[in-house]
Amino acid sequence: MERISGTVSRGLRAPIVKTGDDLKSIVTQTLLKGAEAGEYVIRDRDVLAITESIVARSQGNYCSIDDIGADVRAKLGGGHIGVIFPIMSRNRFAICLRGIARGAKKITLMLSWPSDEVGNHLFDEDLLDDAGVNPYTDVLSREQFESIFGKSRHPFTGMDYVEYYHDLIEEEGCEAEIIFGNDPKMILGYTDSVLACDIHTRKHTKKMLLKHGAKIALGMDDIMTSSINGSGFNSTYGLLGSNKSTEDTVKLFPVGCDELVRDIQKNIFEKTGKKIEVMVYGDGAFKDPVGKIWELADPVVSPGYTDGLNGTPNELKLKYLADNQFKDLTGDELKEAIRNSITEKDAQLFGKMDSEGTTPRRLTDLIGSLCDLTSGSGDKGTPFVYIQGYFDNYTD
Repeated sequence: MERISGTVSRGLRAPIVKTGDDLKSIVTQTLLKGAEAGEYVIRDRDVLAITESIVARSQGNYCSIDDIGADVRAKLGGGHIGVIFPIMSRNRFAICLRGIARGAKKITLMLSWPSDEVGNHLFDEDLLDDAGVNPYTDVLSREQFESIFGKSRHPFTGMDYVEYYHDLIEEEGCEAEIIFGNDPKMILGYTDSVLACDIHTRKHTKKMLLKHGAKIALGMDDIMTSSINGSGFNSTYGLLGSNKSTEDTVKLFPVGCDELVRDIQKNIFEKTGKKIEVMVYGDGAFKDPVGKIWELADPVVSPGYTDGLNGTPNELKLKYLADNQFKDLTGDELKEAIRNSITEKDAQLFGKMDSEGTTPRRLTDLIGSLCDLTSGSGDKGTPFVYIQGYFDNYTD
């Protein structure tokens, strides 16, 4: 009988992982347990993904807000600093801001507007039409901003992040000033020591600041790059990818992920004789059409993956073939023609019309997004995701 199922993505329920646990064994045993229960058959080129938070937790990769404050003070001088382009998130940034405030006497916090980098809006951007201000060139004080646009309220959480961040800074004994601007150079009118908190544009932001006279221009990826008083750290991403753990600690992005995934791949091959692909995943890369939030608050979707997940899809667009080359065929004749096209397709379809409309993204970004949606961010209890059939096509 012809197979009907294509790609299948399963969340795997796992034990609660704590610091010091043998994650390689836990992941391997969880996968094998599901196979032994008859829930699936392990096959070559299946994909097993592990959420980054579980990896960091097993590693004990945490730091405190005191650690953050000490590092900020040492690297930015402990006086008046500019903190620019943070995202609006209690989970992602607020806890880091509390630590940053402990390392400074005054913070001028410059928020991008009308939204942050990942799409959290301070106000409905349609209000710009009649506001008489230019978000590309104008810098607004808090008083100017609220007189034009009113108090900010996040559409999903109801949070006023302007007030929340201001009060949070001052609770730490640090003077707070809030301004709104989208040109990083504008912060230099307030201070020449700047911490850029954008994620995917950070390199350009730091370059622009230094080019236009900043004495110090660091990013979140420059804070907590080494251990402070025995804390965790991430030498590549620093505070980027961190999440709130407790009221005074953050979980950092995991380290050593490439070694971890290779070891898990080896473990499973030794147990089953099957070579599966393994990856660590964080936020998916997709945009909410209603909330307008671009999910990717991590520096990358996948901080570690096995070699078979390199590259991009090399796929034909079946509906293009059906509507063009084979428009006069139907039924089994059409099916056979399409299957022959897949079998005979070029090893690299880049730029070919037959692949037009297929998703031009890296495999790890596509699969990581699928994993993030499968596991969710709440109480599903499925930190591992097992994907089968992802590399199959219509001929399999």
